[in-house]
Amino acid sequence: MKIERGMIIDINLEPIKGAETGKIRSCIVVTNNIYNEILSVIQVVPVTSWTEKKAQVKTNVEIEPTEENGLIKKSIADCLQIHPIDYKIRLVKIRGSVSNEVIKKIDEAILAVFGIK
Repeated sequence: MKIERGMIIDINLEPIKGAETGKIRSCIVVTNNIYNEILSVIQVVPVTSWTEKKAQVKTNVEIEPTEENGLIKKSIADCLQIHPIDYKIRLVKIRGSVSNEVIKKIDEAILAVFGIK
């Protein structure tokens, strides 16, 4: 199975602690394809339901549902909750992939999360 940057995959994020994002959830792969090919541990950004409040957070990226990404409702990529996961153990299914435009917005949000930009 080939995991690529920008893919939306459903991941089992259990067990969680505290306010971490949990359950089986769609996530966007954000690690580069070199790492994705050689390692089973990758970085993902969880996707959550869109709300007006969440849309106001600078590090959240809005995503409209499309046939390409496999989402069924307007969503948010919560870049503050970036997770390292072992996809070989946690992968439930592959949904699709986000556009290059969405990936660029996620990149900007991740830079803001880590104070790089």
